[in-house]
Amino acid sequence: MRIGELSRRTGMSTRGLRYYEEQGLLHPQRRPSGYREFGDSDVAAVRRIRILLAAGLPTRVIAEVLPCMVDEGRYLAPTCEEMADDLRTELDRMNRDIDELQSARSILESILAAESHDAPNSPNGARSQPNSLPLIPAPQNPTPSTTNPSTATTSYARHE
Repeated sequence: MRIGELSRRTGMSTRGLRYYEEQGLLHPQRRPSGYREFGDSDVAAVRRIRILLAAGLPTRVIAEVLPCMVDEGRYLAPTCEEMADDLRTELDRMNRDIDELQSARSILESILAAESHDAPNSPNGARSQPNSLPLIPAPQNPTPSTTNPSTATTSYARHE
């Protein structure tokens, strides 16, 4: 089947299917005309890819574990022991990311809670006592290998 038919059968856009191919997740045959030729197994592969993406795995990991995944009805099951190690590593990474996000949420909640304690009679919402500003705890520094530039934070200090 050509890419348009695979798109129709999977609900994925042709652009998305080409992206999966670029990432090494799909391996269609090429006709002499250059058209991609997909098989029925690719319909199942797209389903597995979408499940793994929904589980939060990056495409580089999916490319490694996809050959070791089988459909077990509603869920996927690993068939290679070494793949389970890769999945555990990704789960650990996700747990670290969740911890960082929870810390960031706590900091924002503290900032918002501090805002609600503004002295009502002070001009421009200034606090009545400069030393009454809450000190927001600095988040724990992640290890260099897990630092995500989009979530990197610095230490906080009192600001007036």
